[in-house]
Amino acid sequence: MASKPQKKNPRLASGRKRARQDVKLNAANSSLRSKYRTAVKNVEKAVLAGDKTKATALFAKMQSVVDSIADKGIFHKNKAARDKSRLAAKVKALVLSA
Repeated sequence: MASKPQKKNPRLASGRKRARQDVKLNAANSSLRSKYRTAVKNVEKAVLAGDKTKATALFAKMQSVVDSIADKGIFHKNKAARDKSRLAAKVKALVLSA
């Protein structure tokens, strides 16, 4: 069974501090990535369910979440714009299908 190789402990104090900081930063970034994906997924679920009011409400909330996380550099701004554009088209098609 091939497991991940053990990381060596940094010798220098600055390296040890960097390793401590990386753990915190990784946790924060993971949380934000999850928040982004959940916001996008919720809009897609509402669109698939055909719930217009819920989809438009969730889309408005999703836009702010996506923008704030893209500003922090967790996801690229172009990816955020692409996701917003695709979901906007889906929500618009849902609303117009009435």
